[in-house]
Amino acid sequence: MTSQMTSPSSPTDPAGATAAADSTGPTGGQGRRRRLKRPGLAALASLTVVAAVAGAAPGAGAAPAAKSGKPQLKLIAASKSVTLTRYEWENGVQLQLGTYISVDNAPLEFKVTRKSYKDPIVAKQILRDGKKTTTKTLPKGLVDDFSGLTGFLEMSVKNAAGEEVVKTAGTFCPNNASGRIRPDAPSTNHYPQSCSTNPWTLGSVWGVEKGWATNTTSWDYDRTVDLPAGEYTAQVGVAKKYRDAFGIPNDRPTIKVTVREERSEEGGEGGMAPSKSSHSGHGGGHGSGHGSGHDTQSATAGQSAPDNHHYGPRGADAPTPPALPYALVDRGLANHLGDGKGHTDGSRIAPALQAAPKRPTGKAGAPANTPKPDLRSLPAWDIAITDGEDGDAPGKDYLAFSANVWNAGPAPLVVDGFRKPGADLMDSYQYFYDAKGKQVGYAPAGTMEWDPREGHEHWHFTDFASYRLLSADQTKEVRSGKEAFCLANTDAIDYTVKNANWHPENTDLSTACGSEDAINVREVLDVGSGDTYTQYRPGQSFDITDLPNGTYYIQVIANPENRLQEANHKNNIALRKVILGGTEGARTVKVPPHGLIDTK
Repeated sequence: MTSQMTSPSSPTDPAGATAAADSTGPTGGQGRRRRLKRPGLAALASLTVVAAVAGAAPGAGAAPAAKSGKPQLKLIAASKSVTLTRYEWENGVQLQLGTYISVDNAPLEFKVTRKSYKDPIVAKQILRDGKKTTTKTLPKGLVDDFSGLTGFLEMSVKNAAGEEVVKTAGTFCPNNASGRIRPDAPSTNHYPQSCSTNPWTLGSVWGVEKGWATNTTSWDYDRTVDLPAGEYTAQVGVAKKYRDAFGIPNDRPTIKVTVREERSEEGGEGGMAPSKSSHSGHGGGHGSGHGSGHDTQSATAGQSAPDNHHYGPRGADAPTPPALPYALVDRGLANHLGDGKGHTDGSRIAPALQAAPKRPTGKAGAPANTPKPDLRSLPAWDIAITDGEDGDAPGKDYLAFSANVWNAGPAPLVVDGFRKPGADLMDSYQYFYDAKGKQVGYAPAGTMEWDPREGHEHWHFTDFASYRLLSADQTKEVRSGKEAFCLANTDAIDYTVKNANWHPENTDLSTACGSEDAINVREVLDVGSGDTYTQYRPGQSFDITDLPNGTYYIQVIANPENRLQEANHKNNIALRKVILGGTEGARTVKVPPHGLIDTK
């Protein structure tokens, strides 16, 4: 057995940890599956965020006197004017106005949890004053999911004639793109880098460091604002219920907005309109697993309707990113900016994890009481009738769904694959670590296989999950299948569990699971994170063409062959009820709520 093992991931961020003024903790990001590269920008480049944001703060609405341990929040604008580009192949523009919430005097921190899917979400503000920590439960109506503070931002847009053409409200994710507002602020942001939009999220930590500012707006490709090319005036404010709750002054910055139209011959390579997968912004999920959601609600005019396509972590399209700091966008510095000292946009390309240099040797096993991962399945969602994906037979009806297996800890799941010359499979080994991160054992764990299907094209750990369609009484398997996974931290499921890693490394599917010619691969599922396969991936469906209408249950089983060693094997199964109807070629599916989760 070798102990010459690289660390499975960056250091964990225990819930409740605080960042010192000279913090040098990890700055990775969670939530985006396709990350942008972290470039070698000088420190001065990141300080442009500081200068632009701090210098643009409006003067109206003075903040109340600071209380020890209580964060001072203020809505500020990075610029007095912005230019938004409307591409002719898009339905509208993203309303990126360059406004931030600045935080001073103390960090802004929230712990958001629910005990089970039958229980409501409870959000608590964490107040730190030296060594003293207190909590304050937020009033009902401020948080109804894990994507952020609902209806926090109020935006109004008027045209050149003074007519209001857009009135909308937006959710504020404190974990959105951020940067320092003064040079003595902590140099790095230790909080997670997105808010989860996975419907099965159990626990989140949101936060903004003292002396930092967070962008109030996040990208949402499903919702755009229908503004024709022209000149507009936007006004942005914080809703009264949040001003009252956090003592935010009633500042309402005004921003001049220029909308310009770019036609296909001007945009994209070779004049082609880019697909949504080319939008390389920023969840999980991590987020949001999914990216942070900007919920544009109650538009009175100009609001384009969202399409019904889902841009998930493994869907055909890129996940939703958080907004880049506008001060950098305005200076042409935000293209592939990534995370670094003094700023974070959660959009780096995660480097591929390195497997051990050689196979483990010596007797397999690990000392008693060695921490192990705890794999848990989540109920299926994104359930729909489709005509199949790559490799499916045409002319049939399929019940497609998304599935997630997550790691509740207290240890990460670390699996290396090693390939013999000319072999089609890799031999897999699970590694075990003590509380200090030192490798103390290993165990054979089956195999990895190359998956050539479109949308996969990487190495999968075999038999990681099993899918079954059960009869109404749950006694018969009417359909079944096994699914191999490329392990990646696509969604933040519960960042409040012990040893949760708020900054997991392998969040990028393009680098997480190796190329076809690889001789070894490392795959990791970190504590607190889950791995989602969406319904748009091959293998995520049952053929129901000849299946009678009626009630069934989708069963998702993690680690079905028990090839992986876990802390608990009794929580690996999740069920979701479905009701099939319709006729061949026009099948329907109804999905009843699961506890308080009313999503298909």
